[in-house]
Amino acid sequence: MGPSEDRSEIAFFDVETTVPTRPGQGFAILEFGAILVCPRKLVELENYSTLVRPADLSLISSFSVRCNGITRDAVISAPTFGDIADKVYDILHGRIWAGHNILRFDCVRIRDAFAQINRPAPEPKGTIDSLALLTQRFGRRAGDMKMATLATYFGLGQQTHRSLDDVRMNLEVLKYCATVLFLESSLPDIFTENSWVSPNATTRSCSNGQTSPEGASINMVTPSPSMMLKKDSIPLSSTTNQTKEESHPIFSFMTHSTKAAVSTSVGSNITRSDPFNMGSLSNEMEREFTLPDVTRVENSKPEMPEASYSALLSDGSSSSMGYLQPDDICISSISASLVPFYRGCQRIGLFHKGVPFQICCTGLKVLFGISTKFVDHVGRPRLSFVVNASPNLCTVLDACNSTAQKLSLDSGSSSDWRHVVTRKEGFVNYPTVRLNIPTAECGNVAIYATEIYQKESSGALQRLIFSKFDAAELSTLFFPGTSVDAFFSLDPYDYQQSAGIRLVAKKLIIHCRS
Repeated sequence: MGPSEDRSEIAFFDVETTVPTRPGQGFAILEFGAILVCPRKLVELENYSTLVRPADLSLISSFSVRCNGITRDAVISAPTFGDIADKVYDILHGRIWAGHNILRFDCVRIRDAFAQINRPAPEPKGTIDSLALLTQRFGRRAGDMKMATLATYFGLGQQTHRSLDDVRMNLEVLKYCATVLFLESSLPDIFTENSWVSPNATTRSCSNGQTSPEGASINMVTPSPSMMLKKDSIPLSSTTNQTKEESHPIFSFMTHSTKAAVSTSVGSNITRSDPFNMGSLSNEMEREFTLPDVTRVENSKPEMPEASYSALLSDGSSSSMGYLQPDDICISSISASLVPFYRGCQRIGLFHKGVPFQICCTGLKVLFGISTKFVDHVGRPRLSFVVNASPNLCTVLDACNSTAQKLSLDSGSSSDWRHVVTRKEGFVNYPTVRLNIPTAECGNVAIYATEIYQKESSGALQRLIFSKFDAAELSTLFFPGTSVDAFFSLDPYDYQQSAGIRLVAKKLIIHCRS
């Protein structure tokens, strides 16, 4: 197709790259794959894929191979990026670009690759980033927003982390998501905006304060003005009087997503000049999906169902619940392996008897209250507090630490490892651990992604829901000497030459002093 002809096709593309293992090391493209899709019929018109030989083959480390399976031998006879630059430019330039997380990753890699060969990079007519788009419109009903998770949710098979397979899967995921949203928008009174919320949730209208019980196994309270009951779902807007173009599932999907992203008030009229303008959504994605936040919004919906307090503790050793008390953990049964994580990369996962596990500890004493020393990528405090660590908990965490650290080293990581248990000099008999309280985005509002409860002296358990992010208010709950029952996950991380295990609180039960 010549440059003067209409280039209305959507170019779904994906790159597979090496994984940097030391400071200052960049990415090298190992594979490029793309399909051209008709925007009216959503059918694949053309496809192109090729392996790419990087200038420095040593960049393909064992960890890189684990991420996408592309070895040095596989690319030794492949063309360089300079050899395929004309083809890549012809596919991408002047077309709409589409892909999963392309704004933060693939687009950057393409521009870097053209800069390295001193050639102008292709420019898009518009960009559709399905990570930002689906986060805004499809919400968390399918779990986290990784392509592999979305594909599993819709029964599309496993992600291969190869370019051509991934872009085809990306298109299919968009079709499925668009169809669901299209059906929901056609019957808003039946497919309610929070139809995927747990049936055990109890909600209160922000406008009238009336409680609508959908289950009452745990009482919900409002301990202070800024704490309130809040729906866990991202609202799904419905529209009427759509044009023919907007009624097209994919176009309707993209158009209303863009409107929602740039709308400043409910019911505001937005002039739709470019339905593919993802600027606002990309800004939101920048805020929410930055890699330094090891615990991102995927931790915002703890999997433990509502239950009585006694059930929470008695079921702590149940494999179906996923929470084990330290005494129930067999040290020799702790293992670690690499699991899919982000953009084809892998991270370390910890297992007990071959099953992912989380820990439940009762009666932990808060030694240092809420810390706001560190901030995330948008300047919001990263909340955490320090508790004492019992000998049996230390034994378990030490074993997890050793197992994960060994796998990290075997995988080629050169990051400095930080022990999950802190033993300060002179206080070796008083080990401590830090529990992290992750945050999540609910629309434009930051909320705590940890379920927080209060246990009254009578034994009654009440859930605290906060209407806004307020670290100062949270500090009044977690002060030194407070007794806390904690349900937490063990999340290995490796970022900016620092690696270790973070303890991420999924559920916290604060014991009120009598």
